[in-house]
Amino acid sequence: MRAMILAAGRGERMRPLTDTIPKPLLEVGGQCLIEYHLQALRAAGVTQVVINVSWLGEQLVEKLGDGQKYDLGITYSAEPGRALETAGGIKKALPLLGDAPFIVVNGDIWTDFDFSTLPELPEKDAHLVLVNNPEHNPQGDFDLSPGHVLTNAPGYTFSGISVFLPDFFRRQQDGVLPLAPLLREAIENKKVTGELYTGQWWDVGTPQRLQELDSYIRNTGKSK
Repeated sequence: MRAMILAAGRGERMRPLTDTIPKPLLEVGGQCLIEYHLQALRAAGVTQVVINVSWLGEQLVEKLGDGQKYDLGITYSAEPGRALETAGGIKKALPLLGDAPFIVVNGDIWTDFDFSTLPELPEKDAHLVLVNNPEHNPQGDFDLSPGHVLTNAPGYTFSGISVFLPDFFRRQQDGVLPLAPLLREAIENKKVTGELYTGQWWDVGTPQRLQELDSYIRNTGKSK
């Protein structure tokens, strides 16, 4: 199974830190956010990872290289100029991802989620991992009814971890394209399954949360 890590965003809320370094290369517990994903994906049996890059993308390429030091093959999907948003970036990367379902994970989260538990062949267009609503997103994104994601009465937050069928993106237009409206449409059409994860999950959206996560990792020995 292949995976894609979303790493092209500008990271506006993390400025000024992200003025000179891309958000996934910010360090917590002594290593970069994106390196935790690479290690966890490899531990789950993933051997090929695609990373989309835009803002300061050359730093990601220089740091991670071809993935050999992580026992992975890494390829890059460049988005020159302006990042293409989530769905647009995945659509552009489809030739690198192949014809089988693939994992997608946001490059700016930290989690101890076990990627090996994800379905290799989703029942529908997509399978989402949801988490309990954090303080910064109390309204939530979606709800769950045994196995299926719902848009009404959102009680949970989308974690940024998912599995997609390639056809979900092949049907979409090229160019700048956000994911949220497409997901909501698919959910309304009952084409998205999901699960709730109650382990450690952090959305590293502000410098304060970055510091809090760094302290948590160092105090709990979670660094790898």
